[in-house]
Amino acid sequence: MLNYITKEMLQQFKEYLKNEERECSTIAKYLHDIQTLASWLQGRNVTKENLTAYKEHLIKKRYNPKTINGILSAINKFLTFIGCQDMKVKYLRIQRQLFRNSNKELTQAEYLKLLNKAQELGKDRLSLIMQTICATGIRVSEVKYITLEAVKSCKAEISLKGKIRTILLTGKLCKKLLRYAKGQKITSGEIFLTRSGRGLGRKQIWAEMKALCKKAGVAVGKVFPHNLRHLFARTFYKVCKDVAKLADVLGHSSIETTRIYLISTGSEHLRTLNKLNLIC
Repeated sequence: MLNYITKEMLQQFKEYLKNEERECSTIAKYLHDIQTLASWLQGRNVTKENLTAYKEHLIKKRYNPKTINGILSAINKFLTFIGCQDMKVKYLRIQRQLFRNSNKELTQAEYLKLLNKAQELGKDRLSLIMQTICATGIRVSEVKYITLEAVKSCKAEISLKGKIRTILLTGKLCKKLLRYAKGQKITSGEIFLTRSGRGLGRKQIWAEMKALCKKAGVAVGKVFPHNLRHLFARTFYKVCKDVAKLADVLGHSSIETTRIYLISTGSEHLRTLNKLNLIC
């Protein structure tokens, strides 16, 4: 049993996550989740009973099951850190999703509308960032690995969570990136930089995409960097039909994670059902 969560403990937990080479975004999320738990406890002891009650609280608040499991993941990691593995909370069992919400899935036509609008507005950097993510399937946090050196060799070495994978860059994309780098007078290092010369962060990319979607007439709920990765995955799979190869390209440890990217939309699923001809 742990009496209460202190600021010093959170700082130590932060250093623990850094030593595990966790992404900055992951560290920030875990710390936020533990701080939220501490606020809910209001000074009460950290016990298995209280943690289970917190899980029930999240369920009653109608949090998305995946969100709840994400919070529990942070809590369980914290419990491992403090040596209280016996207090870990069980995750919610979620049935595999049969189809995704088409209202949240970016189509290729909508993607092209975004590119056209970005080019029309002279937002070359944003247009190239979207094309780079969508043509390679990299995460927005991996954009920093698109360097001038990588573009010249037509491949980027991505290092994440202790794993290194090689991403190939097409000739067409490399030509565009080299032209952009020359125009920006970039002679080495990252291609996508802020005005002050720093690497572009996910928050700025996200914000620029949100601002663009309104001008392009594309639903706000469909436009965020990870949806470009999803579009790449679906398009890649249509061409190669190899989920194992796609998992390697995306950097997934489990093929089950990759399968989530390939779930059909509700309308596609309905068309399949109609083809069964089981209604007189």
